[in-house]
Amino acid sequence: MAKTVQVETVAEAYLELLAARGVDYFFGNGGTDFAPIVEAYAKRFTQEQMLPKPIPVPHEITAVAMAHGYTMVTGKPQVVMVHTIPGTANATSGIINANRSNTPMLFTAGRTPLTEGDVSGSRDGGIHWAQESFDQGSMVREWVKWDYELRSDSDVEGVVDRALALTQSEPAGPVYLTLPREVLGRRIESFTYGEKPRMAPAGERMPGPNLIEQAARALASAKSPMLVTRASGRDPEAVAPLVALAETLGMPVFESGLSFVNFPQDHPLHAGGDVASALAEADAVVVMEVDVPWTPKRTGPQEEATVIHIGEDPLYARYPIRGYRADLNLTGSPRLTLAALNEAVQRIGVDAGAVKERTAKWGEARGKRAEATSARAEAGKNDVPINKAYFSNELGKRLGDDTILMNELGIDASQIAFTSPGTTYGISPAGSLGWAVGASLGAKLAAPDKTIVCCTGDGSYIFGSGTSGHIVSQAQDIPILFIVWNNGIWNAVKSSARNMNPNGYAAQTDTWAVTTLSQGFNYEMICQASGGYGERVEDPAEVPAAIDRALHAVRVEKRQALLNVVGA
Repeated sequence: MAKTVQVETVAEAYLELLAARGVDYFFGNGGTDFAPIVEAYAKRFTQEQMLPKPIPVPHEITAVAMAHGYTMVTGKPQVVMVHTIPGTANATSGIINANRSNTPMLFTAGRTPLTEGDVSGSRDGGIHWAQESFDQGSMVREWVKWDYELRSDSDVEGVVDRALALTQSEPAGPVYLTLPREVLGRRIESFTYGEKPRMAPAGERMPGPNLIEQAARALASAKSPMLVTRASGRDPEAVAPLVALAETLGMPVFESGLSFVNFPQDHPLHAGGDVASALAEADAVVVMEVDVPWTPKRTGPQEEATVIHIGEDPLYARYPIRGYRADLNLTGSPRLTLAALNEAVQRIGVDAGAVKERTAKWGEARGKRAEATSARAEAGKNDVPINKAYFSNELGKRLGDDTILMNELGIDASQIAFTSPGTTYGISPAGSLGWAVGASLGAKLAAPDKTIVCCTGDGSYIFGSGTSGHIVSQAQDIPILFIVWNNGIWNAVKSSARNMNPNGYAAQTDTWAVTTLSQGFNYEMICQASGGYGERVEDPAEVPAAIDRALHAVRVEKRQALLNVVGA
């Protein structure tokens, strides 16, 4: 059924359609191209049309990350709009993260006015010549699924519906739409659109029955099966069928990195992250939604093993090179694939005694690993600078299903056993730093009743424009606990340099050029400047109380807080 509304401009029609399509938030970092959007919102507010709610964000990396975080929690893509070419450039690292983590997003940018004449919205500022490019979409084309420029008011519905359908179709990812000022400002009298979108996202897919049967037989006959994942928990409904298949086979589940809760970490078959330790014995290896299950130059499965890949895009077609062996590729929804595999394995039958033995073996290993993890935290409780394992263990004691932890190199995640889907999220494998600050704000918008804890390294906090995040937190009343792990160095850079030249000059002299930051910087004062609670934590004896004080500020006082933890 069609609906007709009275509007004055294409910008009004555009916002009306976004609201009708269920977009909750419009994250904007404005420029001269936003004039029609600003006017359209002013009119909508007079008519008490509040959606999609506009959120002004002082930096593009924060805006993109907010949309990313909101979608991680809800599954619903949101809209980001930035200022022409400069805004697109600033936002691109966040778009790379969204691309590599398969996060849907309608990423938009104004387009420098097309015309020099008297048309409404045409060029009237000095920047309108230097800011134009021959092909604006080329700036991000490698990192989006689709890009287009809105050219006519008659195309608004088709273009927006296509963008939203494409961004949500698996493998999901961001799309890019440019919006010329003259088009947005064009005068129209009414806008007619369908109450249902013109097109739906592509439906869920499943591997064919023959592939399911082959994979099931390989797993059912295996003496030492194993599974590696990183991001299968992007779909929370994939966790239960993974547990069911693992229990049917007595199969350990390893996590090569942690972007989501993929498998309950207190389960006997949760095997941690040391994938290499099991590969030598495994005769069936399942690689599910993980781009780098192991490092080929260091380890790999035995030649006789059957290697099975599961995922929406198990070959990672957009990666230029990725040479992992794949004897079977099961393309489709992991949730559906796992359920079908489990049914087939049970139909074929598995040696119950072997399953029991494997489950006991991996359960014992998990128990020993947990004891060693706790011992590592206890051993570091008096260390100065503060020990990361100890701090993370104390933080973990205060987390539960009423909290969401966003982690970007800020804690030792092995110290916390995440058991429920949706309780932790991590940065994309692309590693474009600066994600967690904005993503935490987006997560709080998505789950206002949860306590959101943002854990970042000091380098990540700087890349994430902490100032921008604190301004948004204050202005939008979004209380977050920010934890900055202040070790005064880009550790990833140092580790890479050491790994490449373990006996080189840098390692021998402990000289790590262009890797150091200042541990003396008072990050907590940035939060205080935004009305939040801030504390510098240097004494390990103060760690438990400091965490409690910060959580009290967020949960009881309803204001943001930041702990500047000076650690090793």
